[in-house]
Amino acid sequence: QVQLVESGGGLVQPGGSLRLSCAAFGSIFGIYGMAWYRQAPGKQRGLVAEITSGGSTNYADSVKGRFTISRDNAKNTVYLQMNSLKPEDTAVYYCNAAISTVAAGIIGDYWGQGTQVTVSS
Repeated sequence: QVQLVESGGGLVQPGGSLRLSCAAFGSIFGIYGMAWYRQAPGKQRGLVAEITSGGSTNYADSVKGRFTISRDNAKNTVYLQMNSLKPEDTAVYYCNAAISTVAAGIIGDYWGQGTQVTVSS
């Protein structure tokens, strides 16, 4: 009943920028914490950045000062602005959100399908 749809990934040169978007669709009653994770080949999925419903943010040390997470509650969308990209940022990026639906009345954990970000010259 709830789907997270990501967009904005692609190939970029080192030092470049990308902006990821993730929109939630479905019978949504409320969206709480939202986050971006990433998984590089051969590595575990890890937190990149997270944002509460009130706008408080938290970042992985490796992206502090380069990435910015934001959200538009009216559009049920979370964004990840990525600047000064490095080859080590190459990964599949996943959107995650805690969402309560009209039907269930409880908070569920939802994931997007993932979007590939490749940083290479």
